[in-house]
Amino acid sequence: MVDYFMDLLQKKIWNPDIRLAALRKEELVNLFMASALAGVFFLMFHYFGNSHDTHAYWRNSAFMWISNRWSTGSISLGNGDYSHGFLVPLFSLWVLWLRRHDLQEVPKKAAPIFLLFILGSLLLHYLGLKTQQTRISLFGMIGLLWSIPGYFYGWKLAWLILFPCAFLIFGIPLELFENMTLPLRFINTEVAVAALQGLGIEVRQVGTAIYGPPFDATAELKLDVADACSGIRSITAMTALAAGYGYLVMKTFWSKWLIFLSSIPLAMVGNMFRIIAIGIIAEAFGTDVAAGVIHDYSGFLVFGMAIALMVALSTLLNRLDIHLLARFSHRNPKCPTASASI
Repeated sequence: MVDYFMDLLQKKIWNPDIRLAALRKEELVNLFMASALAGVFFLMFHYFGNSHDTHAYWRNSAFMWISNRWSTGSISLGNGDYSHGFLVPLFSLWVLWLRRHDLQEVPKKAAPIFLLFILGSLLLHYLGLKTQQTRISLFGMIGLLWSIPGYFYGWKLAWLILFPCAFLIFGIPLELFENMTLPLRFINTEVAVAALQGLGIEVRQVGTAIYGPPFDATAELKLDVADACSGIRSITAMTALAAGYGYLVMKTFWSKWLIFLSSIPLAMVGNMFRIIAIGIIAEAFGTDVAAGVIHDYSGFLVFGMAIALMVALSTLLNRLDIHLLARFSHRNPKCPTASASI
């Protein structure tokens, strides 16, 4: 019985081909150097990635800084403009997994030119640390994630990992979007008031608020387009979603970019439609009803509508691409009908 279990252990669990002693000297050296490089990379951005936050929760760690910006205290899909951020690195890793066979088969040759990109990324990190701008350091970190493999394995591999690395930018909270909050609030309010007046509902705009008669704080119909209603959350999430969707689904370079660029107006239109719908419900059933459950959960419905419009547009563009490629191949029979993708 003992011999039986020992034989089963050796056959089913222990694999002599993957034991550490089976590795060649060169493989052991490469494994050690890769581990050392990953350790230095982690220590650099964990202990020297952030210089202006002294909170005990994240201290000097760029990783903890961005995690806190994503979660607003805890991992959530509802709090903060970048609450989707923790999904960004997971998607990048998934794309790398999808392309694992291409990464294994691509010819690999060291490219010393990538030393310039490595030095530039390190400079970005240094500038971010000295100017107390962790966002700049994170751009440097993304640059290193792309340029270090490029240095060791060459341009072809660097091209394959370009999108997964660049996609990480969508996880960095950018001041650009935060500064757009107030202008977007005014735009949404103006459009909503114009649409409601066009439907025969008597409302007026007061700053970023919508009032019914007597058009002041005593009105029964009163809605405030607050920061959370500006549409920033929809735009940041929609642009990231459109970039990933376009990369995986669209067939040509121009259609990928068109889907990405269309995400911003789609998100804005969806958010405007949400505000108009809440105004109609407030007129029909009262502000308390409109500002309750309907207000809290209507964002998911409108975001789903924006996604549906994006999918419909992508289907139309892919059919157009197929038609154009077929027409081009008919005119040029010697040219293969291969879809262009990156």
